[in-house]
Amino acid sequence: MPIKILSVDDEMDLELLLTQYFRRKIRKGEYEFVFAHNGLEALTMMVKHPDIEIILSDINMPEMDGLTLLAKVNEMRNPALKVIMVSAYGDMGNIRQAMNNGAFDFATKPIDLDDLSVTIEKAIEQIEYVHQMQKEHSQLESLKSDLAIAREIQQAILPRVFPPFPEYSGVLDIAASMEPAKDVGGDFYDFFRIDDDRIGFLIADVSGKGIPAAIFMAVSRTLIRATGVNGGSPADCITRSNKLLAAESVDCMFVTVFYGILNVKTGEVSYCNAGHNPPYILKRDGQVEVLPTQQDPMMGAIDGIVYHEDSLQLNPGDALVMFTDGVTEAMNKDNEEFGEKRLEDTIADVAMHNCQQINDAIKADVAAFTDGAEQSDDITVLALKRL
Repeated sequence: MPIKILSVDDEMDLELLLTQYFRRKIRKGEYEFVFAHNGLEALTMMVKHPDIEIILSDINMPEMDGLTLLAKVNEMRNPALKVIMVSAYGDMGNIRQAMNNGAFDFATKPIDLDDLSVTIEKAIEQIEYVHQMQKEHSQLESLKSDLAIAREIQQAILPRVFPPFPEYSGVLDIAASMEPAKDVGGDFYDFFRIDDDRIGFLIADVSGKGIPAAIFMAVSRTLIRATGVNGGSPADCITRSNKLLAAESVDCMFVTVFYGILNVKTGEVSYCNAGHNPPYILKRDGQVEVLPTQQDPMMGAIDGIVYHEDSLQLNPGDALVMFTDGVTEAMNKDNEEFGEKRLEDTIADVAMHNCQQINDAIKADVAAFTDGAEQSDDITVLALKRL
């Protein structure tokens, strides 16, 4: 598209002068000139031609002078619209005022067209830069909108209704939360019924942050849930899910996973740990123990891994507290980590509380410790308690 230039001058011979001098650029479609003879006509032409990007304006004109026109142009707040003021050499006071009021540049009469051509080229460079910045800003706004939608979708696919199993009221308590460090995160949790007696539950942490981690998170969650609802053992579920995920993994992405199956009648838990932080067992008397787990690797990184599983007995009043490393590695302004000891102390203090209170206590203590420091990793907690 040609650069459209509006010349505003009450001297009629300037039209012929400009069209003659710039005739080659006009023929090539690089420049297009429109003309007005005072400020009022110029405003009318700008309505008729909203794509005008350069204004060559005389200062001294009837009906509306160039300085008033410049003020009107400034009110439009269009950074891509450049005004070049034209006046007699001796009119430096008005020229200086125009420059102070936001004119891009100036030319003096009699006009040196070679110099004016250079000034126009400079203006075009600035206009192209502004357009590029506007395009990038628009892209960023679009990305921001997409991220907001992605955040809503991600939060929607995580269970958010607690307690999640009304049929187990009085037998089982579960609460969980995920706070992403960015607009979208790579942590996730899930739980689902397998049959009348068993539920599956898991917590996971995808490598990396942002959009790639969020996509990998959605795929990983879908694979584990789709495999887990069939009722196979935790080790079998993670082994099968790893085979599928490793075959499609890109950029060396992986996910650490703790997956367990609880028998709600007996309290027996079978579990498999694929490289995740070992959960804590919180006894009803306040004793906190690290759950022993196998040293199996994370999921999605290596094909052909055969995972192992263990089991534990949850007695009435006992809880299993799971978390991602965003909790223990949360840092304060002095670059100190929250750490496992503080987490253990927090958990021990809420032994008689329900799962939501356990969850809230952990998040509150982490927030108090970090004291406004920037969150560097997703923070996810899942608590499960046998009542």
